[in-house]
Amino acid sequence: MAVYAFGLTNKTVVTSAIVLFFVGIVAASVAEKESGKKDPGHVVIDEVVGYLVAISYLDHKFMILFLAFLLFRLFDIWKPPPVNYFECKFSGGTGIMLDDVAAGIYVNIIFQIATRMYF
Repeated sequence: MAVYAFGLTNKTVVTSAIVLFFVGIVAASVAEKESGKKDPGHVVIDEVVGYLVAISYLDHKFMILFLAFLLFRLFDIWKPPPVNYFECKFSGGTGIMLDDVAAGIYVNIIFQIATRMYF
């Protein structure tokens, strides 16, 4: 919850997500090739980017960030369509990164709606 702890701005969150997305494609591709496993478990940059997408332009209150994290992890594990599409359709680092970005987009949409209605 570095966003909450360090008071990062939305611009910083989005910029970090974009930069780490492209770094992650390269890093995840190398890790996948070297490990011989599809989406190796020790690669976590995809989760970091997905979470940053999930919290982009949300109010950085601790409870919102915490609930967004839980929902992001649920979608990342469950992989509802089209999240699972990206994992299957794209190979290498691109597929590894895109499924988490898609899960983050789902969470962000849900919280954009929910925060306007309830918070």
